[in-house]
Amino acid sequence: MSRRCKRRRLMAEMNVVPYIDVMLVLLVIFMVTAPMMQTGVQIDLPDANAETLETDGSQGPLTISVDEVGAITLEDGKQVFSEISEAELITQITGKLGDKNMRPVNLRADSNIAYKVIMRIMVAAKKAGAKKIGLVTDIETNNLNP
Repeated sequence: MSRRCKRRRLMAEMNVVPYIDVMLVLLVIFMVTAPMMQTGVQIDLPDANAETLETDGSQGPLTISVDEVGAITLEDGKQVFSEISEAELITQITGKLGDKNMRPVNLRADSNIAYKVIMRIMVAAKKAGAKKIGLVTDIETNNLNP
C-alpha cells in the first residue's frame, strides 16, 4: 500500500544536455570549415569605384566580342563586323559612338583569353573615345563556386 501513496512527481524541466552536445559539434564543424571557405591568392588590388553603366536608352551598346582564338567581332545592334583588326576596331568605334561619346561599349571575351588581349582591346576602345566600357559576364546557375 505504501507504493500507491507515494507517487512520483513529474519533471517539468527540459533536459538541454543533448542540445548542448549538438551545438558544440556544429561549432567545431563551422570552425574547421570556415577557413576553407576563403579561397584565392592574397594580392594587393588597386582601388576602384565601380558603378553600373547607365544608358540613355536612345542607342544600344556597342558589343566587342573576342573568341577563344582572339578574333575580334564588333556588334552594333544592326550590323556585325567580324574578324576585324584593332586598328579597324578603333575606326569603327569612333564612327559609332555618337556625339558625346557616352554610348556604352561592352566587352565579351572567352574565359580562356589572356588578360593582355583583353587589356589591348579596352585600350583600343578608350583610344576611340569610349567613356563607358563594361565587361560582360555569364553567371553559372548550376555551380557558383569555381
